[in-house]
Amino acid sequence: MKEERTEKKGLVSGLYGIQRAITILVIAMAFFPVANPAKICELVSGKISLFTSAVSYTALTDDLARAFRMNWVSETYFIIAYIGAVVAVLGIVATGAGACMSLGNARLQRLGLKFTILGALSEIAGYAVCFVSYIMLNGEVGGETRLVKKLGPEMPIGVFVFGALALIVLLLSLVIMSKLPKVTADMRYEMDSKYKLFLMFLPFAFMAFLFCYLPLYGWRYAFFDYKPGGTLSMKNFVGIKWFAYLFENEATRTDLISVIRNTLGISALNIVTQWLPMIFAVFLCEVRNMKFRRFVQAFTTIPNFISWVLVYAVALSIFSTDGFINTFAKEVGILAENAKGKNYLMGDNHTWIKMWAWGTWKGVGWSAIIYIAGISGIDQSLYEAATVDGAGRFQKIWHITLPGLLPTFFVLLLMAISGMLNNGLDQYLVFYNAENREHIRVLDLYVYQIGIEDGSLPLSTVVGMFKSVISVILLFSANALSKALRGESIV
Repeated sequence: MKEERTEKKGLVSGLYGIQRAITILVIAMAFFPVANPAKICELVSGKISLFTSAVSYTALTDDLARAFRMNWVSETYFIIAYIGAVVAVLGIVATGAGACMSLGNARLQRLGLKFTILGALSEIAGYAVCFVSYIMLNGEVGGETRLVKKLGPEMPIGVFVFGALALIVLLLSLVIMSKLPKVTADMRYEMDSKYKLFLMFLPFAFMAFLFCYLPLYGWRYAFFDYKPGGTLSMKNFVGIKWFAYLFENEATRTDLISVIRNTLGISALNIVTQWLPMIFAVFLCEVRNMKFRRFVQAFTTIPNFISWVLVYAVALSIFSTDGFINTFAKEVGILAENAKGKNYLMGDNHTWIKMWAWGTWKGVGWSAIIYIAGISGIDQSLYEAATVDGAGRFQKIWHITLPGLLPTFFVLLLMAISGMLNNGLDQYLVFYNAENREHIRVLDLYVYQIGIEDGSLPLSTVVGMFKSVISVILLFSANALSKALRGESIV
């Protein structure tokens, strides 16, 4: 009997593994346009996914405005397809919730299976509705066949792919339900702590996938001779043409050397002064007056939430030709009343230092928060023991506070080193002008200019790819150096 229960448990575990793998696959596929079940005709954009189709009817029908206006087709077919996409996505969410519940005890697993079965049925219904909308559009069920040539009804292959996976999940769930042991009414819903922590982490992992890893799908533009508004096909596939162009073209090579020099120069200033937020936090925590401390912390944190456009407006009012500095100089007699003031903002003198200064002013208060939290986590008994031994305030800082913050400092330092090529775009875009362009153009701004302003998306994608790869190399190199020197690593 015991062997039979063990065998049944192993079978259930194996079936659950397959079910979870398929669920993860379906969730991932919902964000890729390749097999969108709602693409029922050629005029539906091939760049939108099932998820996008479900959350935005406008995105689904964006290229159909003329067809609706000219009365080529009834909008009803696409409303039906949209409804099908919404139902399918809700089903995917339900199956995902069921897969999470499968990590609990038998009672929680049974509840999860109900979610999974309901979600799979909802998915199948949603895909079926999408297919029905295609049939109606194609004129096979009450549609108008004259629309076929204008709209080009297209068989939604994704219906069969997604539908088959949903059917497999449904069958697996029914089999697992029959194999699970019976539960009593007094049994509680329980889950191991490790699984609870995993599920707490899951939303953040999903957001990281959505905003950090999913955009890597756009790297494919680097291998095509793509123009904005065009499509990707084997006709404009050029292989590594743009990679070679980046280094063979003298003008591009010169620009790249210049922007890398600017990027590394400004990043080096930020890394050399990486200790400033830590020292600021240490001295701020030494302030005994709590009201004054809170005021200083709030006053220095607020700039982080001010957009760079407003920061530039402040800089313009202070450093421009008719700004505060020149006006004050005229009032005190340093400049003649009719003299033309100097434009400190637009000049190219000390551009790196000026950009570092503005960035430090804006972010030092915000960056200090993590160090303030670190100081609050230091064992207070250490300070009490130091007081008994006769240590002064600066001795406590040197021997207790700073050593307690060093692990945090080195982690942030490693992250800063790995992000040396990521200076951001906003600051440099708003301060950019014809005079300082030689020393203010960093990689992110360069990618924006050649991709958006010049329209060379493949070349900007190549530069972005190199930047990402080099950043990863820098991260692992800094991590290996930290492990060799300090015996600690973050990766």
